[in-house]
Amino acid sequence: MDYKQAGVNIEEGYRAVGKYRELVAGTINSAVLNGVGDFAGLFSLAAFKGMEEPVLVSGADGVGTKLDVAFRFKKYNTVGIDCVAMCVNDVLCHGAKPLFFLDYLACGKLDADVAAELVKGVAVGCRETGCALLGGETAEMPGFYAEGVYDIAGFAVGIVDRKDLVDGSAICEGDSLIGIASSGPHSNGFSLIRKVLPDLEEDFGGMPIGYALLEPTRLYVQPILSLMKRTRVKGMAHITGGGFYENIPRMFNSVLDAVISRGSWRIPPIFARIAAAGDCDEQLMFNTFNMGIGFVLAVAPRDAKTCIEFLSETGFPAWEIGKVAQGTGIVRFI
Repeated sequence: MDYKQAGVNIEEGYRAVGKYRELVAGTINSAVLNGVGDFAGLFSLAAFKGMEEPVLVSGADGVGTKLDVAFRFKKYNTVGIDCVAMCVNDVLCHGAKPLFFLDYLACGKLDADVAAELVKGVAVGCRETGCALLGGETAEMPGFYAEGVYDIAGFAVGIVDRKDLVDGSAICEGDSLIGIASSGPHSNGFSLIRKVLPDLEEDFGGMPIGYALLEPTRLYVQPILSLMKRTRVKGMAHITGGGFYENIPRMFNSVLDAVISRGSWRIPPIFARIAAAGDCDEQLMFNTFNMGIGFVLAVAPRDAKTCIEFLSETGFPAWEIGKVAQGTGIVRFI
Protein backbone atom coordinates (compact mmCIF):
# COMPACT_ATOMS: atom_id res chain seq x y z
CA MET A 1 0.00 0.00 0.00
CA ASP A 2 1.25 3.50 -0.81
CA TYR A 3 0.38 6.86 0.77
CA LYS A 4 -2.29 7.64 -1.84
CA GLN A 5 -4.04 4.32 -1.14
CA ALA A 6 -3.97 5.27 2.54
CA GLY A 7 -5.90 8.43 1.62
CA VAL A 8 -3.20 11.10 1.28
CA ASN A 9 -2.73 12.55 -2.20
CA ILE A 10 0.75 14.09 -2.30
CA GLU A 11 0.30 15.35 -5.87
CA GLU A 12 -2.85 17.25 -4.87
CA GLY A 13 -0.83 18.77 -2.05
CA TYR A 14 1.80 19.96 -4.51
CA ARG A 15 -0.95 21.46 -6.67
CA ALA A 16 -2.38 23.30 -3.65
CA VAL A 17 1.02 24.76 -2.75
CA GLY A 18 1.42 25.96 -6.32
CA LYS A 19 -1.84 27.88 -5.98
CA TYR A 20 -0.83 29.26 -2.59
CA ARG A 21 2.34 30.81 -4.01
CA GLU A 22 0.36 33.20 -6.20
CA LEU A 23 -1.90 34.19 -3.30
CA VAL A 24 0.95 34.73 -0.85
CA ALA A 25 2.86 36.95 -3.28
CA GLY A 26 0.34 39.76 -2.89
CA THR A 27 0.95 39.97 0.88
CA ILE A 28 4.76 39.95 0.90
CA ASN A 29 6.68 43.07 1.88
CA SER A 30 10.36 43.98 2.28
CA ALA A 31 10.47 42.59 5.84
CA VAL A 32 9.85 39.03 4.62
CA LEU A 33 13.20 37.33 4.07
CA ASN A 34 12.19 34.07 2.39
CA GLY A 35 9.45 32.48 0.32
CA VAL A 36 6.88 29.71 0.43
CA GLY A 37 8.35 26.26 0.99
CA ASP A 38 10.98 26.87 3.65
CA PHE A 39 10.70 25.18 7.03
CA ALA A 40 9.80 28.47 8.73
CA GLY A 41 8.93 32.02 7.78
CA LEU A 42 11.52 34.75 8.33
CA PHE A 43 10.50 38.32 9.19
CA SER A 44 12.93 41.17 9.87
CA LEU A 45 12.22 43.66 12.66
CA ALA A 46 14.82 46.15 11.40
CA ALA A 47 12.14 48.66 10.43
CA PHE A 48 11.10 48.94 14.09
CA LYS A 49 14.54 49.64 15.57
CA GLY A 50 13.35 53.17 16.42
CA MET A 51 11.04 51.81 19.11
CA GLU A 52 12.23 52.27 22.71
CA GLU A 53 10.98 48.87 23.83
CA PRO A 54 9.31 46.84 21.08
CA VAL A 55 6.74 44.33 22.32
CA LEU A 56 5.49 41.42 20.20
CA VAL A 57 1.77 40.73 20.56
CA SER A 58 0.35 37.39 19.41
CA GLY A 59 -3.07 35.86 18.90
CA ALA A 60 -4.51 32.59 17.60
CA ASP A 61 -8.06 31.70 16.61
CA GLY A 62 -10.21 29.80 14.14
CA VAL A 63 -13.47 30.21 12.26
CA GLY A 64 -15.50 27.60 14.16
CA THR A 65 -18.76 26.10 12.95
CA LYS A 66 -19.38 28.97 10.54
CA LEU A 67 -17.38 26.72 8.22
CA ASP A 68 -20.38 24.40 7.98
CA VAL A 69 -22.41 27.19 6.37
CA ALA A 70 -19.61 27.79 3.86
CA PHE A 71 -19.45 24.08 2.99
CA ARG A 72 -23.19 23.86 2.44
CA PHE A 73 -23.06 26.75 -0.04
CA LYS A 74 -19.68 25.75 -1.48
CA LYS A 75 -18.55 29.32 -0.82
CA TYR A 76 -15.08 29.14 0.65
CA ASN A 77 -13.31 32.45 0.09
CA THR A 78 -14.94 34.57 2.82
CA VAL A 79 -14.10 32.32 5.79
CA GLY A 80 -10.40 32.89 5.17
CA ILE A 81 -11.02 36.58 5.85
CA ASP A 82 -12.80 35.56 9.06
CA CYS A 83 -9.77 33.58 10.14
CA VAL A 84 -7.45 36.56 9.75
CA ALA A 85 -9.90 38.99 11.31
CA MET A 86 -10.44 36.92 14.44
CA CYS A 87 -6.68 36.99 15.10
CA VAL A 88 -5.62 40.48 14.00
CA ASN A 89 -8.59 42.20 15.68
CA ASP A 90 -7.50 40.57 18.97
CA VAL A 91 -3.90 41.70 18.51
CA LEU A 92 -5.17 45.20 17.72
CA CYS A 93 -6.84 45.42 21.15
CA HIS A 94 -3.42 46.15 22.66
CA GLY A 95 -2.54 48.79 20.08
CA ALA A 96 -0.32 46.48 18.03
CA LYS A 97 0.21 46.66 14.29
CA PRO A 98 -0.09 43.15 12.77
CA LEU A 99 3.16 42.03 11.15
CA PHE A 100 2.51 38.56 9.84
CA PHE A 101 0.01 35.70 9.82
CA LEU A 102 0.27 31.92 9.52
CA ASP A 103 -2.62 29.61 8.72
CA TYR A 104 -3.40 25.97 9.41
CA LEU A 105 -5.73 24.10 7.06
CA ALA A 106 -6.85 20.53 7.78
CA CYS A 107 -9.15 18.23 5.82
CA GLY A 108 -10.10 14.61 5.21
CA LYS A 109 -9.47 14.69 1.47
CA LEU A 110 -7.60 17.56 -0.12
CA ASP A 111 -9.04 19.38 -3.09
CA ALA A 112 -6.45 21.94 -4.19
CA ASP A 113 -9.09 24.22 -5.68
CA VAL A 114 -11.12 24.36 -2.46
CA ALA A 115 -7.97 24.82 -0.37
CA ALA A 116 -6.86 27.66 -2.62
CA GLU A 117 -10.24 29.40 -2.21
CA LEU A 118 -9.87 29.20 1.57
CA VAL A 119 -6.33 30.59 1.42
CA LYS A 120 -7.47 33.25 -1.04
CA GLY A 121 -9.62 34.72 1.73
CA VAL A 122 -6.67 34.58 4.10
CA ALA A 123 -4.57 36.50 1.58
CA VAL A 124 -7.30 39.14 1.20
CA GLY A 125 -7.45 39.60 4.96
CA CYS A 126 -3.69 39.91 5.18
CA ARG A 127 -3.51 42.48 2.38
CA GLU A 128 -6.27 44.59 3.93
CA THR A 129 -4.52 44.69 7.29
CA GLY A 130 -1.00 45.16 5.97
CA CYS A 131 0.40 41.91 7.31
CA ALA A 132 2.36 39.27 5.44
CA LEU A 133 1.05 35.75 4.94
CA LEU A 134 4.31 34.28 6.17
CA GLY A 135 3.56 30.58 6.01
CA GLY A 136 1.23 27.83 7.09
CA GLU A 137 0.37 24.16 6.99
CA THR A 138 -2.06 22.07 4.96
CA ALA A 139 -2.80 18.71 6.58
CA GLU A 140 -4.70 15.93 4.82
CA MET A 141 -5.99 13.53 7.49
CA PRO A 142 -8.17 10.78 6.00
CA GLY A 143 -10.34 8.96 8.48
CA PHE A 144 -10.09 11.82 10.95
CA TYR A 145 -12.00 14.51 9.05
CA ALA A 146 -14.93 13.55 6.82
CA GLU A 147 -14.44 14.04 3.08
CA GLY A 148 -15.47 17.56 2.08
CA VAL A 149 -14.88 18.97 5.56
CA TYR A 150 -12.11 21.51 6.17
CA ASP A 151 -10.97 23.27 9.31
CA ILE A 152 -8.99 26.49 9.28
CA ALA A 153 -7.20 28.35 12.05
CA GLY A 154 -4.53 31.00 12.20
CA PHE A 155 -1.89 32.79 14.23
CA ALA A 156 -0.99 36.49 14.07
CA VAL A 157 1.94 38.46 15.47
CA GLY A 158 1.96 42.22 15.86
CA ILE A 159 4.26 44.83 17.37
CA VAL A 160 3.86 47.91 19.56
CA ASP A 161 6.26 50.11 21.50
CA ARG A 162 5.70 49.40 25.19
CA LYS A 163 5.01 53.08 25.93
CA ASP A 164 2.12 52.90 23.42
CA LEU A 165 0.71 49.61 24.69
CA VAL A 166 -3.05 49.75 25.28
CA ASP A 167 -3.86 47.80 28.45
CA GLY A 168 -6.94 49.55 29.85
CA SER A 169 -5.10 50.85 32.92
CA ALA A 170 -5.94 54.47 32.03
CA ILE A 171 -9.71 53.88 31.78
CA CYS A 172 -11.64 55.75 34.45
CA GLU A 173 -15.16 56.54 35.55
CA GLY A 174 -16.98 58.72 33.03
CA ASP A 175 -15.05 57.59 29.96
CA SER A 176 -17.06 57.07 26.80
CA LEU A 177 -17.58 53.69 25.16
CA ILE A 178 -17.56 53.89 21.37
CA GLY A 179 -19.09 50.97 19.50
CA ILE A 180 -18.05 50.28 15.91
CA ALA A 181 -20.41 48.48 13.54
CA SER A 182 -20.03 44.80 12.81
CA SER A 183 -20.95 43.20 9.50
CA GLY A 184 -23.23 40.62 11.14
CA PRO A 185 -22.53 37.73 13.52
CA HIS A 186 -18.90 37.63 12.37
CA SER A 187 -17.57 34.19 13.43
CA ASN A 188 -19.38 33.62 16.71
CA GLY A 189 -22.55 31.89 17.83
CA PHE A 190 -22.84 29.62 14.80
CA SER A 191 -23.52 26.47 16.81
CA LEU A 192 -26.69 28.22 18.01
CA ILE A 193 -27.43 29.76 14.61
CA ARG A 194 -27.25 26.39 12.84
CA LYS A 195 -29.70 24.92 15.35
CA VAL A 196 -32.33 27.66 15.12
CA LEU A 197 -31.94 28.36 11.39
CA PRO A 198 -31.62 24.91 9.79
CA ASP A 199 -32.99 26.13 6.43
CA LEU A 200 -30.13 28.25 5.10
CA GLU A 201 -32.05 28.78 1.85
CA GLU A 202 -34.71 30.76 3.70
CA ASP A 203 -35.26 34.17 2.12
CA PHE A 204 -33.68 37.06 3.98
CA GLY A 205 -33.91 40.42 2.27
CA GLY A 206 -33.91 38.88 -1.19
CA MET A 207 -31.09 36.40 -0.63
CA PRO A 208 -30.71 33.04 1.11
CA ILE A 209 -30.07 33.71 4.79
CA GLY A 210 -26.98 31.53 4.55
CA TYR A 211 -25.32 34.11 2.31
CA ALA A 212 -26.08 36.86 4.81
CA LEU A 213 -24.52 34.74 7.54
CA LEU A 214 -21.34 34.30 5.48
CA GLU A 215 -20.59 38.03 5.46
CA PRO A 216 -16.98 38.07 6.71
CA THR A 217 -15.79 39.54 9.99
CA ARG A 218 -14.85 43.20 9.70
CA LEU A 219 -11.17 44.07 9.82
CA TYR A 220 -10.72 46.99 12.20
CA VAL A 221 -6.94 47.30 11.97
CA GLN A 222 -6.41 50.13 9.50
CA PRO A 223 -9.03 52.61 10.80
CA ILE A 224 -8.10 52.04 14.46
CA LEU A 225 -4.36 52.40 13.89
CA SER A 226 -5.07 55.62 11.99
CA LEU A 227 -7.39 56.84 14.75
CA MET A 228 -4.71 56.18 17.39
CA LYS A 229 -2.44 58.69 15.65
CA ARG A 230 -5.08 61.36 16.21
CA THR A 231 -6.72 60.48 19.52
CA ARG A 232 -5.76 58.65 22.68
CA VAL A 233 -7.54 55.31 22.93
CA LYS A 234 -7.51 54.00 26.51
CA GLY A 235 -8.92 50.54 25.93
CA MET A 236 -10.27 48.25 23.21
CA ALA A 237 -12.43 45.15 23.11
CA HIS A 238 -13.06 42.81 20.18
CA ILE A 239 -16.63 41.54 20.58
CA THR A 240 -16.34 37.83 19.88
CA GLY A 241 -17.67 34.72 21.65
CA GLY A 242 -19.32 35.77 24.90
CA GLY A 243 -20.70 38.95 23.35
CA PHE A 244 -20.90 42.15 25.38
CA TYR A 245 -20.97 40.50 28.80
CA GLU A 246 -17.67 38.67 28.52
CA ASN A 247 -15.61 40.88 26.20
CA ILE A 248 -16.14 44.49 27.22
CA PRO A 249 -15.01 43.95 30.86
CA ARG A 250 -11.76 42.43 29.59
CA MET A 251 -10.44 45.91 28.79
CA PHE A 252 -10.68 47.41 32.28
CA ASN A 253 -10.22 46.45 35.93
CA SER A 254 -12.79 44.92 38.25
CA VAL A 255 -13.83 48.15 39.98
CA LEU A 256 -15.42 49.54 36.81
CA ASP A 257 -18.61 48.69 34.93
CA ALA A 258 -19.67 49.26 31.34
CA VAL A 259 -23.07 50.95 31.33
CA ILE A 260 -24.62 50.38 27.90
CA SER A 261 -27.44 52.58 26.59
CA ARG A 262 -30.16 50.60 24.86
CA GLY A 263 -31.16 52.06 21.49
CA SER A 264 -27.91 53.99 21.02
CA TRP A 265 -27.10 52.06 17.82
CA ARG A 266 -28.95 50.18 15.12
CA ILE A 267 -29.01 46.41 15.68
CA PRO A 268 -28.93 44.65 12.27
CA PRO A 269 -32.06 42.63 11.37
CA ILE A 270 -30.15 39.32 11.25
CA PHE A 271 -30.02 39.29 15.05
CA ALA A 272 -33.77 39.78 15.39
CA ARG A 273 -34.27 36.85 13.01
CA ILE A 274 -31.98 34.63 15.09
CA ALA A 275 -33.68 35.67 18.33
CA ALA A 276 -37.15 35.00 16.94
CA ALA A 277 -36.19 31.63 15.48
CA GLY A 278 -34.63 30.44 18.73
CA ASP A 279 -36.93 32.24 21.18
CA CYS A 280 -33.75 33.79 22.62
CA ASP A 281 -34.02 36.47 25.27
CA GLU A 282 -32.01 39.69 25.30
CA GLN A 283 -29.42 38.50 27.80
CA LEU A 284 -28.67 35.35 25.81
CA MET A 285 -28.31 37.37 22.60
CA PHE A 286 -25.90 39.88 24.16
CA ASN A 287 -23.98 37.05 25.81
CA THR A 288 -23.57 35.17 22.52
CA PHE A 289 -23.42 37.67 19.65
CA ASN A 290 -21.91 41.07 18.92
CA MET A 291 -25.41 42.48 18.22
CA GLY A 292 -24.10 44.84 15.56
CA ILE A 293 -21.06 46.11 17.50
CA GLY A 294 -17.87 44.33 16.52
CA PHE A 295 -15.35 46.48 18.35
CA VAL A 296 -15.53 48.82 21.36
CA LEU A 297 -13.20 51.67 22.33
CA ALA A 298 -12.85 53.45 25.67
CA VAL A 299 -11.92 57.13 25.24
CA ALA A 300 -12.11 60.35 27.20
CA PRO A 301 -15.55 61.99 26.82
CA ARG A 302 -14.01 64.99 25.05
CA ASP A 303 -12.66 62.66 22.33
CA ALA A 304 -15.87 60.73 21.65
CA LYS A 305 -17.18 62.98 18.88
CA THR A 306 -13.81 63.04 17.10
CA CYS A 307 -13.64 59.24 17.15
CA ILE A 308 -17.17 58.78 15.86
CA GLU A 309 -16.73 61.28 13.04
CA PHE A 310 -13.36 59.87 11.95
CA LEU A 311 -14.52 56.24 11.98
CA SER A 312 -17.76 57.00 10.16
CA GLU A 313 -15.89 58.96 7.49
CA THR A 314 -13.61 55.97 6.89
CA GLY A 315 -16.56 53.62 6.33
CA PHE A 316 -16.84 52.25 9.87
CA PRO A 317 -20.08 53.56 11.41
CA ALA A 318 -19.67 54.23 15.11
CA TRP A 319 -21.80 55.39 18.03
CA GLU A 320 -21.35 56.33 21.67
CA ILE A 321 -23.01 53.28 23.18
CA GLY A 322 -22.34 53.87 26.88
CA LYS A 323 -20.15 55.06 29.69
CA VAL A 324 -17.72 53.65 32.21
CA ALA A 325 -18.95 53.74 35.82
CA GLN A 326 -17.80 52.57 39.22
CA GLY A 327 -18.79 48.97 39.80
CA THR A 328 -17.61 45.39 39.96
CA GLY A 329 -16.38 44.63 36.45
CA ILE A 330 -19.66 43.85 34.72
CA VAL A 331 -21.85 45.11 31.87
CA ARG A 332 -25.11 46.84 32.75
CA PHE A 333 -27.84 48.00 30.38
CA ILE A 334 -29.99 51.09 30.90
